[in-house]
Amino acid sequence: MTQRTLNVFLLTMINLATILSIKNWPFTAGLGLASIFYIGLGALIFFIPVALVAAELATGWPERGGVFAWVKEGLGHKWGFLAIWLLWVENVVWYPTILSFIAGSLAYLIDPELASNNIYAFGVIFVVYWAATLANLKGMKASSWISTFGMIVGTLIPGGIIILLGFYWLGTGQPHQLQFSWDGLVPDLSNFSQLAVLAGIALGFGGIEMPAVHARDVINPQRNYPRAIFLSATIIIILSVLGSLAIAAVVPPDRINLLSGSVEAISVFLTKYNLSWAIPILALLMAIGAIGGMSTWLAGPPKGLLAAAQAGDLPPFLHKVNKHDMPSNMMITQGIIVSALAMVFLFFPSVNTSFWILIAMSAQLYLVMYALMFIAAIRLRYKKPDVPRAYRVPGGNVGMWIVSGIGLLASVFFFLLAFVPVEQAAIDNVLFYEAFLIIGIAIFCYLPFLILKFKRSSWLES
Repeated sequence: MTQRTLNVFLLTMINLATILSIKNWPFTAGLGLASIFYIGLGALIFFIPVALVAAELATGWPERGGVFAWVKEGLGHKWGFLAIWLLWVENVVWYPTILSFIAGSLAYLIDPELASNNIYAFGVIFVVYWAATLANLKGMKASSWISTFGMIVGTLIPGGIIILLGFYWLGTGQPHQLQFSWDGLVPDLSNFSQLAVLAGIALGFGGIEMPAVHARDVINPQRNYPRAIFLSATIIIILSVLGSLAIAAVVPPDRINLLSGSVEAISVFLTKYNLSWAIPILALLMAIGAIGGMSTWLAGPPKGLLAAAQAGDLPPFLHKVNKHDMPSNMMITQGIIVSALAMVFLFFPSVNTSFWILIAMSAQLYLVMYALMFIAAIRLRYKKPDVPRAYRVPGGNVGMWIVSGIGLLASVFFFLLAFVPVEQAAIDNVLFYEAFLIIGIAIFCYLPFLILKFKRSSWLES
Protein backbone atom coordinates (compact mmCIF):
# COMPACT_ATOMS: atom_id res chain seq x y z
CA MET A 1 0.00 0.00 0.00
CA THR A 2 1.29 3.46 -0.95
CA GLN A 3 2.35 5.52 2.07
CA ARG A 4 0.30 8.71 2.47
CA THR A 5 2.60 11.73 2.55
CA LEU A 6 0.45 14.85 1.96
CA ASN A 7 -0.94 16.82 4.92
CA VAL A 8 -3.10 20.00 4.90
CA PHE A 9 -0.06 22.27 4.55
CA LEU A 10 1.42 20.38 1.59
CA LEU A 11 -1.98 20.02 -0.08
CA THR A 12 -2.61 23.76 0.34
CA MET A 13 0.81 24.49 -1.12
CA ILE A 14 0.04 22.20 -4.07
CA ASN A 15 -3.26 24.07 -4.58
CA LEU A 16 -1.47 27.42 -4.46
CA ALA A 17 1.29 26.22 -6.76
CA THR A 18 -1.37 24.84 -9.12
CA ILE A 19 -3.40 28.05 -9.35
CA LEU A 20 -1.68 31.10 -7.87
CA SER A 21 0.71 32.57 -10.41
CA ILE A 22 2.13 36.05 -10.86
CA LYS A 23 1.96 35.31 -14.58
CA ASN A 24 -1.83 35.63 -14.41
CA TRP A 25 -1.91 39.11 -12.86
CA PRO A 26 -1.25 41.07 -16.10
CA PHE A 27 -4.49 39.60 -17.55
CA THR A 28 -6.57 41.79 -15.30
CA ALA A 29 -4.04 44.54 -14.50
CA GLY A 30 -4.71 46.12 -17.91
CA LEU A 31 -8.29 46.72 -16.76
CA GLY A 32 -7.21 48.97 -13.90
CA LEU A 33 -9.56 49.29 -10.93
CA ALA A 34 -12.12 47.21 -12.84
CA SER A 35 -9.88 44.20 -12.17
CA ILE A 36 -11.59 44.02 -8.74
CA PHE A 37 -14.93 43.58 -10.51
CA TYR A 38 -13.66 40.93 -12.92
CA ILE A 39 -11.77 38.88 -10.33
CA GLY A 40 -14.71 39.14 -7.92
CA LEU A 41 -17.17 38.07 -10.64
CA GLY A 42 -14.93 35.19 -11.73
CA ALA A 43 -14.55 34.05 -8.11
CA LEU A 44 -18.28 34.33 -7.32
CA ILE A 45 -19.74 32.53 -10.34
CA PHE A 46 -16.89 30.14 -11.19
CA PHE A 47 -14.05 29.67 -8.71
CA ILE A 48 -16.19 29.29 -5.58
CA PRO A 49 -18.67 26.86 -7.24
CA VAL A 50 -15.73 24.77 -8.51
CA ALA A 51 -14.15 24.73 -5.02
CA LEU A 52 -17.44 23.76 -3.31
CA VAL A 53 -18.33 21.02 -5.78
CA ALA A 54 -14.76 19.67 -5.92
CA ALA A 55 -14.66 19.46 -2.12
CA GLU A 56 -17.81 17.29 -2.08
CA LEU A 57 -16.72 15.06 -4.94
CA ALA A 58 -13.18 14.63 -3.61
CA THR A 59 -14.40 13.55 -0.18
CA GLY A 60 -17.12 11.30 -1.60
CA TRP A 61 -14.89 9.61 -4.18
CA PRO A 62 -11.32 10.08 -2.94
CA GLU A 63 -9.86 7.30 -5.06
CA ARG A 64 -7.17 8.07 -7.61
CA GLY A 65 -8.46 9.55 -10.86
CA GLY A 66 -10.12 12.73 -9.60
CA VAL A 67 -12.47 14.12 -12.24
CA PHE A 68 -12.28 10.82 -14.16
CA ALA A 69 -13.76 8.95 -11.19
CA TRP A 70 -16.37 11.65 -10.49
CA VAL A 71 -17.69 12.02 -14.03
CA LYS A 72 -17.53 8.27 -14.65
CA GLU A 73 -19.66 7.62 -11.55
CA GLY A 74 -22.14 10.31 -12.51
CA LEU A 75 -22.39 10.18 -16.31
CA GLY A 76 -20.73 6.96 -17.41
CA HIS A 77 -17.32 5.70 -18.46
CA LYS A 78 -16.90 7.45 -21.82
CA TRP A 79 -17.74 10.84 -20.35
CA GLY A 80 -15.32 10.25 -17.51
CA PHE A 81 -12.62 9.47 -20.04
CA LEU A 82 -13.47 12.64 -21.98
CA ALA A 83 -13.23 14.70 -18.78
CA ILE A 84 -9.79 13.44 -17.75
CA TRP A 85 -8.60 13.60 -21.37
CA LEU A 86 -9.58 17.29 -21.53
CA LEU A 87 -7.81 17.97 -18.22
CA TRP A 88 -4.68 16.40 -19.65
CA VAL A 89 -4.77 17.86 -23.16
CA GLU A 90 -5.50 21.42 -22.07
CA ASN A 91 -2.28 21.24 -20.09
CA VAL A 92 -0.35 20.08 -23.15
CA VAL A 93 -1.62 23.22 -24.92
CA TRP A 94 -0.91 25.39 -21.88
CA TYR A 95 2.66 24.26 -21.10
CA PRO A 96 4.32 26.40 -23.83
CA THR A 97 2.75 29.55 -22.32
CA ILE A 98 4.16 28.99 -18.82
CA LEU A 99 7.48 27.85 -20.28
CA SER A 100 7.72 31.03 -22.36
CA PHE A 101 7.08 33.08 -19.23
CA ILE A 102 9.93 31.22 -17.51
CA ALA A 103 12.23 31.83 -20.48
CA GLY A 104 11.32 35.53 -20.52
CA SER A 105 11.94 35.89 -16.78
CA LEU A 106 15.29 34.10 -16.96
CA ALA A 107 16.34 36.41 -19.80
CA TYR A 108 16.51 39.25 -17.26
CA LEU A 109 19.49 37.50 -15.70
CA ILE A 110 21.51 38.13 -18.86
CA ASP A 111 19.79 40.38 -21.36
CA PRO A 112 16.01 41.00 -21.61
CA GLU A 113 16.34 41.05 -25.40
CA LEU A 114 17.07 37.32 -25.29
CA ALA A 115 13.37 36.71 -24.63
CA SER A 116 12.69 37.41 -28.32
CA ASN A 117 15.43 35.01 -29.48
CA ASN A 118 13.79 31.81 -30.72
CA ILE A 119 16.85 29.61 -30.18
CA TYR A 120 17.33 30.85 -26.62
CA ALA A 121 13.63 30.53 -25.79
CA PHE A 122 13.33 27.00 -27.12
CA GLY A 123 16.55 25.97 -25.36
CA VAL A 124 15.22 27.18 -22.00
CA ILE A 125 11.80 25.63 -22.63
CA PHE A 126 13.31 22.26 -23.51
CA VAL A 127 15.79 22.13 -20.60
CA VAL A 128 13.36 23.41 -17.93
CA TYR A 129 10.51 21.15 -18.98
CA TRP A 130 12.57 17.96 -19.08
CA ALA A 131 14.39 18.80 -15.84
CA ALA A 132 11.03 19.27 -14.11
CA THR A 133 9.75 16.01 -15.62
CA LEU A 134 12.75 14.05 -14.36
CA ALA A 135 12.34 15.59 -10.89
CA ASN A 136 8.64 14.63 -10.79
CA LEU A 137 9.48 11.05 -11.72
CA LYS A 138 11.05 10.82 -8.24
CA GLY A 139 7.58 10.65 -6.68
CA MET A 140 4.85 12.75 -5.06
CA LYS A 141 6.90 13.71 -2.03
CA ALA A 142 9.60 15.22 -4.25
CA SER A 143 6.97 16.81 -6.49
CA SER A 144 5.08 18.37 -3.56
CA TRP A 145 8.26 19.85 -2.06
CA ILE A 146 9.28 21.32 -5.44
CA SER A 147 5.83 22.91 -5.64
CA THR A 148 6.05 24.18 -2.06
CA PHE A 149 9.54 25.65 -2.53
CA GLY A 150 8.52 27.26 -5.81
CA MET A 151 5.36 28.70 -4.27
CA ILE A 152 7.09 30.25 -1.24
CA VAL A 153 10.30 31.44 -2.91
CA GLY A 154 9.02 32.16 -6.40
CA THR A 155 5.45 33.38 -5.95
CA LEU A 156 4.69 34.51 -2.40
CA ILE A 157 7.96 36.46 -1.98
CA PRO A 158 8.08 38.33 -5.34
CA GLY A 159 4.28 38.60 -5.30
CA GLY A 160 4.42 40.16 -1.86
CA ILE A 161 7.11 42.59 -3.04
CA ILE A 162 4.95 43.62 -6.03
CA ILE A 163 1.95 44.21 -3.76
CA LEU A 164 3.86 46.09 -1.04
CA LEU A 165 5.74 48.31 -3.49
CA GLY A 166 2.57 48.96 -5.45
CA PHE A 167 0.68 50.23 -2.43
CA TYR A 168 3.75 52.11 -1.17
CA TRP A 169 3.82 53.77 -4.59
CA LEU A 170 0.23 54.88 -4.15
CA GLY A 171 0.75 55.89 -0.52
CA THR A 172 3.68 58.20 -1.35
CA GLY A 173 1.71 60.10 -3.99
CA GLN A 174 3.56 58.85 -7.06
CA PRO A 175 1.81 59.27 -10.44
CA HIS A 176 -0.36 56.20 -11.03
CA GLN A 177 -2.58 54.67 -13.70
CA LEU A 178 -5.63 53.83 -11.57
CA GLN A 179 -8.89 55.71 -11.98
CA PHE A 180 -10.42 55.92 -8.51
CA SER A 181 -14.08 56.39 -9.44
CA TRP A 182 -17.28 54.43 -9.80
CA ASP A 183 -16.75 54.36 -13.58
CA GLY A 184 -13.27 52.98 -13.04
CA LEU A 185 -14.54 50.23 -10.74
CA VAL A 186 -17.52 49.07 -12.83
CA PRO A 187 -16.47 48.25 -16.41
CA ASP A 188 -18.35 48.68 -19.66
CA LEU A 189 -20.15 45.36 -19.86
CA SER A 190 -20.97 45.93 -23.53
CA ASN A 191 -17.26 45.73 -24.39
CA PHE A 192 -16.86 42.04 -25.25
CA SER A 193 -13.12 42.33 -25.83
CA GLN A 194 -12.85 43.33 -22.17
CA LEU A 195 -15.30 40.70 -21.00
CA ALA A 196 -13.21 38.10 -22.85
CA VAL A 197 -10.60 38.45 -20.12
CA LEU A 198 -12.96 36.32 -18.00
CA ALA A 199 -11.85 33.32 -20.05
CA GLY A 200 -8.27 34.00 -18.96
CA ILE A 201 -9.43 34.45 -15.36
CA ALA A 202 -11.27 31.11 -15.56
CA LEU A 203 -8.08 29.40 -16.70
CA GLY A 204 -6.12 31.25 -14.00
CA PHE A 205 -8.60 30.04 -11.37
CA GLY A 206 -8.78 26.54 -12.82
CA GLY A 207 -7.18 23.66 -11.00
CA ILE A 208 -8.68 23.69 -7.51
CA GLU A 209 -10.02 20.21 -8.30
CA MET A 210 -6.74 18.88 -9.70
CA PRO A 211 -5.06 17.78 -6.42
CA ALA A 212 -7.87 15.24 -6.02
CA VAL A 213 -5.88 12.95 -8.33
CA HIS A 214 -3.45 12.64 -5.40
CA ALA A 215 -6.20 11.44 -3.05
CA ARG A 216 -4.41 8.18 -2.32
CA ASP A 217 -1.37 10.19 -1.19
CA VAL A 218 -3.26 12.44 1.28
CA ILE A 219 -3.38 11.86 5.02
CA ASN A 220 -7.06 11.64 6.05
CA PRO A 221 -8.53 12.98 2.76
CA GLN A 222 -12.10 13.09 4.16
CA ARG A 223 -11.07 15.89 6.52
CA ASN A 224 -8.07 17.49 4.84
CA TYR A 225 -9.49 18.12 1.36
CA PRO A 226 -12.14 20.70 2.37
CA ARG A 227 -9.75 22.46 4.74
CA ALA A 228 -6.99 22.77 2.13
CA ILE A 229 -9.39 23.84 -0.64
CA PHE A 230 -11.02 26.66 1.32
CA LEU A 231 -7.76 27.92 2.77
CA SER A 232 -6.08 28.07 -0.63
CA ALA A 233 -9.16 29.62 -2.31
CA THR A 234 -9.14 32.53 0.15
CA ILE A 235 -5.42 33.20 -0.31
CA ILE A 236 -5.67 33.02 -4.12
CA ILE A 237 -8.55 35.51 -4.41
CA ILE A 238 -6.98 38.09 -2.06
CA LEU A 239 -3.52 37.98 -3.64
CA SER A 240 -4.93 38.04 -7.20
CA VAL A 241 -6.83 41.27 -6.50
CA LEU A 242 -3.94 42.98 -4.72
CA GLY A 243 -1.34 41.88 -7.29
CA SER A 244 -3.41 43.03 -10.26
CA LEU A 245 -4.00 46.45 -8.67
CA ALA A 246 -0.30 46.86 -7.86
CA ILE A 247 0.69 46.26 -11.48
CA ALA A 248 -2.19 48.40 -12.78
CA ALA A 249 -1.09 51.30 -10.58
CA VAL A 250 2.42 51.47 -12.07
CA VAL A 251 2.43 50.11 -15.63
CA PRO A 252 0.39 51.97 -18.30
CA PRO A 253 -2.27 49.69 -19.83
CA ASP A 254 -0.78 49.92 -23.33
CA ARG A 255 2.60 48.75 -21.97
CA ILE A 256 1.35 45.69 -20.14
CA ASN A 257 2.64 42.57 -21.85
CA LEU A 258 0.62 39.41 -21.21
CA LEU A 259 3.84 37.49 -20.66
CA SER A 260 6.16 39.91 -18.88
CA GLY A 261 3.82 42.46 -17.27
CA SER A 262 4.83 41.36 -13.78
CA VAL A 263 8.55 41.68 -14.50
CA GLU A 264 7.94 45.09 -16.08
CA ALA A 265 6.11 46.24 -12.96
CA ILE A 266 9.01 45.19 -10.73
CA SER A 267 11.44 46.92 -13.11
CA VAL A 268 9.51 50.19 -12.83
CA PHE A 269 9.34 49.90 -9.05
CA LEU A 270 12.97 49.05 -8.47
CA THR A 271 14.34 51.52 -11.00
CA LYS A 272 12.35 54.29 -9.34
CA TYR A 273 13.98 53.47 -6.01
CA ASN A 274 17.48 52.99 -7.50
CA LEU A 275 17.30 49.24 -6.94
CA SER A 276 17.61 48.13 -10.55
CA TRP A 277 20.38 45.71 -9.50
CA ALA A 278 17.67 43.59 -7.83
CA ILE A 279 15.60 43.16 -11.02
CA PRO A 280 17.42 39.96 -12.14
CA ILE A 281 17.05 38.49 -8.64
CA LEU A 282 13.29 39.03 -8.60
CA ALA A 283 13.01 37.75 -12.17
CA LEU A 284 14.84 34.58 -11.13
CA LEU A 285 12.52 34.11 -8.16
CA MET A 286 9.47 34.51 -10.42
CA ALA A 287 10.88 31.92 -12.81
CA ILE A 288 11.34 29.55 -9.86
CA GLY A 289 7.71 30.13 -8.89
CA ALA A 290 6.53 29.36 -12.41
CA ILE A 291 8.65 26.18 -12.43
CA GLY A 292 7.03 25.14 -9.15
CA GLY A 293 3.56 25.68 -10.59
CA MET A 294 4.42 23.80 -13.77
CA SER A 295 5.87 20.98 -11.68
CA THR A 296 2.51 20.52 -9.97
CA TRP A 297 0.71 20.20 -13.30
CA LEU A 298 3.34 17.80 -14.64
CA ALA A 299 2.38 15.21 -12.04
CA GLY A 300 -1.37 15.78 -11.62
CA PRO A 301 -3.15 15.27 -14.96
CA PRO A 302 -0.99 12.28 -16.03
CA LYS A 303 -1.86 10.54 -12.75
CA GLY A 304 -5.53 11.22 -13.43
CA LEU A 305 -5.22 9.90 -16.97
CA LEU A 306 -3.41 6.85 -15.57
CA ALA A 307 -6.64 5.82 -13.84
CA ALA A 308 -8.38 5.83 -17.22
CA ALA A 309 -5.47 3.97 -18.82
CA GLN A 310 -5.56 1.23 -16.19
CA ALA A 311 -9.31 0.96 -16.72
CA GLY A 312 -8.52 -0.13 -20.29
CA ASP A 313 -8.93 3.15 -22.17
CA LEU A 314 -5.29 3.43 -23.29
CA PRO A 315 -2.64 0.92 -24.44
CA PRO A 316 -0.61 -1.00 -21.81
CA PHE A 317 2.51 1.02 -22.65
CA LEU A 318 0.89 3.99 -20.89
CA HIS A 319 -0.06 1.97 -17.79
CA LYS A 320 3.48 1.73 -16.47
CA VAL A 321 4.38 3.32 -13.15
CA ASN A 322 7.89 3.49 -11.77
CA LYS A 323 9.07 2.52 -8.28
CA HIS A 324 7.91 5.93 -7.00
CA ASP A 325 4.33 5.22 -8.20
CA MET A 326 4.58 7.85 -10.98
CA PRO A 327 3.19 7.25 -14.53
CA SER A 328 6.62 7.33 -16.15
CA ASN A 329 5.78 6.38 -19.75
CA MET A 330 2.82 8.75 -19.80
CA MET A 331 4.91 11.65 -18.52
CA ILE A 332 7.68 10.96 -21.05
CA THR A 333 5.13 10.76 -23.89
CA GLN A 334 3.64 14.02 -22.67
CA GLY A 335 7.09 15.61 -22.74
CA ILE A 336 7.67 14.61 -26.36
CA ILE A 337 4.33 16.16 -27.39
CA VAL A 338 4.99 19.38 -25.44
CA SER A 339 8.49 19.68 -26.96
CA ALA A 340 7.01 19.40 -30.46
CA LEU A 341 4.28 21.93 -29.68
CA ALA A 342 6.83 24.35 -28.22
CA MET A 343 8.71 24.37 -31.54
CA VAL A 344 5.54 25.43 -33.34
CA PHE A 345 4.81 28.07 -30.69
CA LEU A 346 8.16 29.75 -31.21
CA PHE A 347 7.37 30.55 -34.84
CA PHE A 348 4.27 32.64 -34.16
CA PRO A 349 4.91 36.25 -35.27
CA SER A 350 3.74 37.94 -32.05
CA VAL A 351 4.33 36.78 -28.49
CA ASN A 352 1.06 38.26 -27.20
CA THR A 353 -0.93 36.82 -30.12
CA SER A 354 0.41 33.28 -29.81
CA PHE A 355 0.22 33.44 -26.03
CA TRP A 356 -3.47 34.43 -25.99
CA ILE A 357 -4.47 31.91 -28.70
CA LEU A 358 -3.05 29.07 -26.60
CA ILE A 359 -4.53 30.52 -23.40
CA ALA A 360 -7.98 30.77 -25.04
CA MET A 361 -7.88 27.19 -26.35
CA SER A 362 -6.64 25.85 -23.00
CA ALA A 363 -9.45 27.70 -21.21
CA GLN A 364 -12.13 26.38 -23.56
CA LEU A 365 -10.98 22.77 -23.26
CA TYR A 366 -10.87 23.15 -19.49
CA LEU A 367 -14.36 24.71 -19.38
CA VAL A 368 -15.85 21.74 -21.24
CA MET A 369 -14.37 19.52 -18.53
CA TYR A 370 -15.86 21.71 -15.80
CA ALA A 371 -19.28 21.57 -17.45
CA LEU A 372 -19.10 17.76 -17.27
CA MET A 373 -18.03 17.95 -13.62
CA PHE A 374 -20.95 20.18 -12.61
CA ILE A 375 -23.48 17.99 -14.43
CA ALA A 376 -22.00 14.86 -12.81
CA ALA A 377 -22.17 16.45 -9.35
CA ILE A 378 -25.90 17.09 -9.72
CA ARG A 379 -26.50 13.61 -11.10
CA LEU A 380 -24.60 11.95 -8.23
CA ARG A 381 -26.86 13.57 -5.64
CA TYR A 382 -29.69 11.47 -7.08
CA LYS A 383 -27.81 8.46 -8.42
CA LYS A 384 -25.68 7.81 -5.31
CA PRO A 385 -27.20 9.84 -2.47
CA ASP A 386 -26.00 7.44 0.25
CA VAL A 387 -22.28 7.64 -0.55
CA PRO A 388 -20.76 9.41 2.51
CA ARG A 389 -19.24 12.81 1.81
CA ALA A 390 -17.22 14.48 4.57
CA TYR A 391 -18.21 17.78 2.98
CA ARG A 392 -21.49 18.52 1.20
CA VAL A 393 -22.48 21.62 -0.73
CA PRO A 394 -24.94 23.29 1.68
CA GLY A 395 -28.66 23.50 1.00
CA GLY A 396 -29.36 19.89 0.10
CA ASN A 397 -30.13 19.01 -3.49
CA VAL A 398 -31.48 22.51 -4.15
CA GLY A 399 -28.15 23.96 -2.99
CA MET A 400 -26.29 21.62 -5.34
CA TRP A 401 -28.52 22.67 -8.24
CA ILE A 402 -27.88 26.35 -7.49
CA VAL A 403 -24.11 26.08 -7.01
CA SER A 404 -23.52 23.67 -9.92
CA GLY A 405 -26.02 25.53 -12.09
CA ILE A 406 -24.19 28.83 -11.59
CA GLY A 407 -20.87 27.13 -12.31
CA LEU A 408 -22.26 25.43 -15.42
CA LEU A 409 -23.73 28.64 -16.84
CA ALA A 410 -20.47 30.48 -16.09
CA SER A 411 -18.50 27.75 -17.89
CA VAL A 412 -20.68 28.09 -21.00
CA PHE A 413 -20.52 31.91 -20.87
CA PHE A 414 -16.72 31.98 -20.49
CA PHE A 415 -16.37 29.35 -23.24
CA LEU A 416 -18.22 31.61 -25.70
CA LEU A 417 -16.33 34.73 -24.55
CA ALA A 418 -13.00 33.09 -25.42
CA PHE A 419 -13.93 33.37 -29.11
CA VAL A 420 -13.52 37.15 -28.70
CA PRO A 421 -9.80 38.08 -28.51
CA VAL A 422 -8.72 40.45 -25.76
CA GLU A 423 -7.34 43.83 -26.81
CA GLN A 424 -3.81 43.03 -25.58
CA ALA A 425 -3.57 40.07 -27.96
CA ALA A 426 -3.52 42.42 -30.98
CA ILE A 427 -5.10 39.84 -33.28
CA ASP A 428 -5.67 41.23 -36.78
CA ASN A 429 -7.32 38.20 -38.40
CA VAL A 430 -10.22 37.38 -36.08
CA LEU A 431 -11.64 34.82 -38.54
CA PHE A 432 -8.39 32.81 -38.43
CA TYR A 433 -8.35 33.09 -34.63
CA GLU A 434 -11.88 31.72 -34.29
CA ALA A 435 -11.35 29.00 -36.92
CA PHE A 436 -8.16 27.91 -35.12
CA LEU A 437 -10.09 27.54 -31.86
CA ILE A 438 -13.12 25.78 -33.37
CA ILE A 439 -11.05 23.25 -35.32
CA GLY A 440 -8.66 22.64 -32.42
CA ILE A 441 -11.46 22.13 -29.88
CA ALA A 442 -13.38 19.82 -32.23
CA ILE A 443 -10.31 17.64 -32.82
CA PHE A 444 -9.32 17.43 -29.15
CA CYS A 445 -12.87 16.63 -28.02
CA TYR A 446 -13.33 13.93 -30.69
CA LEU A 447 -10.02 12.13 -30.10
CA PRO A 448 -11.01 10.34 -26.86
CA PHE A 449 -14.12 8.90 -28.52
CA LEU A 450 -11.96 7.76 -31.43
CA ILE A 451 -9.56 6.09 -29.00
CA LEU A 452 -12.44 4.30 -27.25
CA LYS A 453 -13.72 3.11 -30.62
CA PHE A 454 -10.46 1.25 -31.26
CA LYS A 455 -9.74 0.10 -27.68
CA ARG A 456 -8.84 -3.56 -27.15
CA SER A 457 -9.80 -5.92 -24.34
CA SER A 458 -6.07 -6.54 -23.84
CA TRP A 459 -5.71 -2.93 -22.68
CA LEU A 460 -7.57 -3.70 -19.44
CA GLU A 461 -5.28 -4.49 -16.53
CA SER A 462 -5.86 -7.88 -14.92
